Amino acid sequence: MKEEILSKYPNLKKVSELKEAFWLNPKIIPYEEAAPAINLNTAAIDDAEKRLEKFAPLIEKVFPETLPSHGIIESPIKEINKMKNKLQELYDFNSSGRLLLKMDSHLAIAGSVKARGGIYEVLKYAETLAREKGLLKEDDDYSILAEQKYRDFFGKYKIQVGSTGNLGLSIGITSAALGFNVIVHMSADAKQWKKDLLRSKGANVVEYDSDFSKAVEEGRKASDQDPMSYFVDDENSMNLFLGYSVAARRLDKQLNKMNIIIDQDHPLFVYLPCGVGGAPGGITYGLKSVYKDNVHCFFVEPTHAPSMLIGMATGLHNDISVQDLGIDGKTHADGLAVGRPSKLVGKMMDYILGGVITLDDYKLYGYMRYLHERENINIEPSACAAFEGFVKLETTEEGKGYIKEHKLKNKMNNAVHIVWATGGSLVPEEINKQFLTTRLRR
Repeated sequence: MKEEILSKYPNLKKVSELKEAFWLNPKIIPYEEAAPAINLNTAAIDDAEKRLEKFAPLIEKVFPETLPSHGIIESPIKEINKMKNKLQELYDFNSSGRLLLKMDSHLAIAGSVKARGGIYEVLKYAETLAREKGLLKEDDDYSILAEQKYRDFFGKYKIQVGSTGNLGLSIGITSAALGFNVIVHMSADAKQWKKDLLRSKGANVVEYDSDFSKAVEEGRKASDQDPMSYFVDDENSMNLFLGYSVAARRLDKQLNKMNIIIDQDHPLFVYLPCGVGGAPGGITYGLKSVYKDNVHCFFVEPTHAPSMLIGMATGLHNDISVQDLGIDGKTHADGLAVGRPSKLVGKMMDYILGGVITLDDYKLYGYMRYLHERENINIEPSACAAFEGFVKLETTEEGKGYIKEHKLKNKMNNAVHIVWATGGSLVPEEINKQFLTTRLRR
């Protein structure tokens, strides 16, 4: 199998040898040409954004930590000059652009980017059930869903999900808070503290010795056998995708408040850690719908789990896995430990994603320490993968080639780089201390 794939796709040899790679997407085209092929109307993002606003009073009531934001779950964005200086010193380059950290690591409720898609999907399902049974009307104050009679109603239903950790936290915490019975099917890569936290919130956790794809497969199978069960499908869910895509509209408002302009002369580069692809894919689509060709998005994966790179480079998407190339899929970046990418997302990214970058695991802990030491910000190892995107765009031949090909060289002084931190604020303090002292061999 491996030899057959490599004879057809020789550019994957380096990837199969677990060497760091920078794959540039040869299919990328101007957004206006790409949009019809994606087959998703941006009105769907508007609808998702409005639904989250309608649910804000309920979120505020059920999750008091959202009181300051009036039930809107959004993360801060921060300029990280000290971290930028450290990276430049470490990798011997000089970037004249600005480096920002989008801190989805600190999103309320779930402490990760999964709070966007996961919470949205649970809320939409709750709305659908309540509307179908005549318990909720379009013009109702959705905070009534926190009342006991609705909790009793939702308690008749089950929500199930397969996860390496963070999506499970998002779905589990939200579903349990609304009264649903929730089962999270977790892969071997999932951290024990995430399982413990879910159980403390009232979720049932089923553990597997195998990887993410198996957890999803078993969860889907169990849910299909129960007519009262709803499965949140991280590999194929359009609701998750749309929940993530709303981030772009909100980011635009944040950048405006910071007086940061994104236009033809002020390009935006965004680096997103990638597992199965749902969160980075949804965010990328949202960003493209806002900024068109003025935004350039790159996914970042571990060398041991480069599933999206392989899926997109071959065009096989979910019909190929990292194991087909002899790669084990095992990584310290637990949230990115995915062997087979999302077919839904891969195909939607075909014409709009700039490329996919891979990194060695040892760098995750280095980036984590530098961010902690220089900026006093803690994020989890898998989230730190995004820093490699910024470094590789500025230091590699592929990165420089992308800049040249897209006629960006004379605009880089005005560039804005956003590293998307995908998780970390719920990591227990003792685990965080362990992360900060972990050093892996190259």
